[in-house]
Amino acid sequence: MRSTLRSLTLCCLLAAAAMPAGAQQAQQTQQAQQADGDRTRKERGDRNQQQPDRPRPPAPDAVTRQTLDLPGRSLHVTATAGFVRILGEDGTPEADIGTTAYTLDGADPATRPVTFVVNGGPGMASAWLQMGAVGPWRIPFVPGPSASPVPQPNADTWLDFTDLVFIDPPGTGYGTVLPPGDAAAKKRLWSVDGDIDALSQAIRRWLDRAGRIATTKYLLGESYGGFRGPRLARRLAQHDGVGLRGLVLVSPLFDYGNRSGALDVLGYAAELPSMAAAARADRGEAVARADLAEAEAYATGPFLADVLRGLADPAALARVVDRVVAFTGLDPAVIRQHRGLVNAWTFQHQHDRAAGRIDSAYDATVTLPDPYPEVPEGRGDDPMLGGLFAPVTGAVLAVYDRLRWHPDGQVYRLFDPEIPKQWDYGRGFLRPQSFDALRQALALDPQLHVLIGHGLFDLVTPFEGTQILLNQLPAGAGGDRVRLVTLPGGHMFYSRDESRAAFRAEAARLIGGLDR
Repeated sequence: MRSTLRSLTLCCLLAAAAMPAGAQQAQQTQQAQQADGDRTRKERGDRNQQQPDRPRPPAPDAVTRQTLDLPGRSLHVTATAGFVRILGEDGTPEADIGTTAYTLDGADPATRPVTFVVNGGPGMASAWLQMGAVGPWRIPFVPGPSASPVPQPNADTWLDFTDLVFIDPPGTGYGTVLPPGDAAAKKRLWSVDGDIDALSQAIRRWLDRAGRIATTKYLLGESYGGFRGPRLARRLAQHDGVGLRGLVLVSPLFDYGNRSGALDVLGYAAELPSMAAAARADRGEAVARADLAEAEAYATGPFLADVLRGLADPAALARVVDRVVAFTGLDPAVIRQHRGLVNAWTFQHQHDRAAGRIDSAYDATVTLPDPYPEVPEGRGDDPMLGGLFAPVTGAVLAVYDRLRWHPDGQVYRLFDPEIPKQWDYGRGFLRPQSFDALRQALALDPQLHVLIGHGLFDLVTPFEGTQILLNQLPAGAGGDRVRLVTLPGGHMFYSRDESRAAFRAEAARLIGGLDR
């Protein structure tokens, strides 16, 4: 065996020696090139492992024509569902923001208004306003996971007077952080300032792509979407060259500062009239804003004065207990235990405790059997919100079936619970607020008008909290261009037919220009 190997080796050496010099040089060059190629491929592979592939281009838009047969009229609209890709500061893709646009066929884009729609959370997609209030189709907001998700034409759609663009921020709807799961991108996008920057980019890019930059523009925001509204108006004007003619804010929270602790007594004062409204409704009494005048006057006057006296003044504490019991109908022992400072959580669990039921914070007239009656202030899903996730998700997916919009490999999320857990509200002593942005936007633009709607039974963002802030607006600096309306219902007051129709009429007057 060894002799055979030696013979083969000798033959190879002899063949190499007999090979012409040019052939030997060519072979050596080929071997060097092959080695260089191997090194290049290895280095490229190492770089690919270190740097993830750039995200694929977003899915192409789904464009369909739709006809809405409504009472007394038919609307022909073009529906465009797709993504707006936004970029980070270094120019790399950072997120795909979902958009669903409905534009009226035959209308002049130069004169037809467009309204951008965002919900809140943070972490909510825009399906709440699309399927419950202003979109082309809607479902009744009847709490219950098995409630029908089949959408029907919406007689109260806003498409009669404005085009609509529903926006799903990164992580909501089909909106996606890029690359998916990227911690650095989430950290920036899931924050007060990063969120505003991303939404502002998305609105500007949509306007550019649609050729609508000169169109009159409005923003409709609900809850945290209402918090976004003034900040977005400022960001769009200052950084993206886009001016909003109006803000329509549904159940907004302008200032998180009154929720930071027991010393922030304005929070308790703000909630008290809404509790009084729920108690009146429970007793079958009339409930309109005028019926709550006494509760409002007490909450912003004697209540604050007596509460600030604290335990050092037993007579003041006794007055608070007596008046809060009268307005809320709660057990005097509970009121006394809380020193008259009854928050929404306590009211939810104590208002109907004798009947074994819990009120919804989102509409205190909506109740659910208490699954934990042995726990004084127990736990469980909210009776209103918790029962709507399934039907609203089913409804918007049914609409997307109609629009032929289901991007490959992506899952629709009405709500991503990780977003509020990771949301960066900022650090320091000051809690985030957007009321200063509202004041500045109004002072800067004399054509900006603001419509705010609140439900009388909303304990999440009570109307009195907004009223206290609006009382600080100078009329000459825009305060006379802000209109607050209160309607029967809760956080989603548009779930009630009469309130949805009334707010639509208010919005039509604003966007139609009759308020100018």
